[in-house]
Amino acid sequence: RCVAGLRKASKRLSCHKRYKIQKKIREHHRKVRKEAKKRGRKKPKKDPSVPGAAPFKEALLREAEQRRQRLEELQQKQKLDRQKELEKRRKLDAKKNAAKIEEQTEGTVIEASDVILEVLDARDPMGCRCPQLEQAITCSGGEKKLVLVLNKIDLVPKENLEKWLDCLKKEFPTVAFKSSTLTTDRTMVRVKRARIDLSRNTECFGSECLLKLLQEHCRTQDKAIQVGLVGFPNVGKSSIINSIKKNRVCNAGLGRGLTKCMQVVRIDKKMKMLDSPSIVADRANSTLTLALRSIIDDGRSGSIDVVEAVDAVLNHCSKQQVMMFYSIPDFRNTEEFLTLLAQKRGMLKKGGVPDIENIAKLLLSDWTGAKISYHSQPPGSQMLPPYLTEDKIAEMQKGFNLKKLEEENNTTVQALKYPSPASSIVFQSAGMTNGKIQENKVVGEASQWESLETSEEEEEDDFMETDDQDSMEEEEEEEEKDVKEVNQGFIQLLPG
Repeated sequence: RCVAGLRKASKRLSCHKRYKIQKKIREHHRKVRKEAKKRGRKKPKKDPSVPGAAPFKEALLREAEQRRQRLEELQQKQKLDRQKELEKRRKLDAKKNAAKIEEQTEGTVIEASDVILEVLDARDPMGCRCPQLEQAITCSGGEKKLVLVLNKIDLVPKENLEKWLDCLKKEFPTVAFKSSTLTTDRTMVRVKRARIDLSRNTECFGSECLLKLLQEHCRTQDKAIQVGLVGFPNVGKSSIINSIKKNRVCNAGLGRGLTKCMQVVRIDKKMKMLDSPSIVADRANSTLTLALRSIIDDGRSGSIDVVEAVDAVLNHCSKQQVMMFYSIPDFRNTEEFLTLLAQKRGMLKKGGVPDIENIAKLLLSDWTGAKISYHSQPPGSQMLPPYLTEDKIAEMQKGFNLKKLEEENNTTVQALKYPSPASSIVFQSAGMTNGKIQENKVVGEASQWESLETSEEEEEDDFMETDDQDSMEEEEEEEEKDVKEVNQGFIQLLPG
């Protein structure tokens, strides 16, 4: 006898329930077929193959295999071409967007600011000045003030820094500044103090002097002010704001052109600072100027060659000092110098070939970053630019306590450690750098002509892609047609 509690459950179903399940399965299959039909999914075509009794079977199979390999190679080549075209189109779009941002932000920074800080690299202050920018500010007709901030003062000899301060203060109020290069935010891990040289990395010098100067001007104006920072790439605009805030509020790094749009940072109740993208150097400048003041790897058609840029930099330096700094033997030309440097640093391609292009980019990054100490001499006989008169100078200096500013600069100069003149490379500056100015706006290179060219290139890219796809489909159809004809011929040749 079976106990009622241990009896197994029956698998029999009522007809109503069984028919209901079958109906649901049919509806599910119908839905799947409908979706597959919408997607255009096709059944894989069967290979007709070659009959076993056909003559010349091996030769035909070999020919079909070669045709298949050629087709695969063609598809792979077309795929690589499409990837290159897509990358080219992406770079063109990035260039257009960057130009639009520069046109919108730089103009608004100058127009919205009461005080404009033009940030200069202390190693080449004259090369970091933009005459179009200074003319737009001094001739604006309002109460805008222009102040020069001499950044990276720890990378030049002390005597050279004092000469430049004496030279620049005759035109505009000038502040000596040294940014803190290891400013961290709350999310970043703190670096151990034992590994850091505080006098050279973390401490900031000149921030109190700059803040006092701006706060006194704010009191004389009796209103809240906005301070805009402008300058060429990699002069330290974002680092100055981070140093004043003692926090990483702006993106800063070794790369050029990291700041893509305007950013407003509140300093106190009566002061805001505006961080802006870099000024775009005019392509009519010399190769040396473009090498140090433009964004090299931006994908633009007018970008200079990095090897030519390094050649221009080396031609304006002392060869012996460059050899001593990089610990490299005598070299005949720039390519030999880059080859020796790539071999020393282990930057080699496949087969041990020196990577000339990447080592050239790294060297330019060292010269615009804070790795190399070099200095340029101020002009012997100082002549004022044509847009700057004695009245304009007095107007720019009005409202600032210049005597107190000079005392604060002397305190900053005495507090720092400097490289010796022998260890600093002597550099010949190319003079002021021209920037693109249009309607008191620092703009990029994009124009209506470039937008037309990019649209035409995009149309050509689309046309090329469709042509490639059509050619591939036609070749596949021809191949299938040939195989079918061969098979039919073989079938006719077979007996009965």
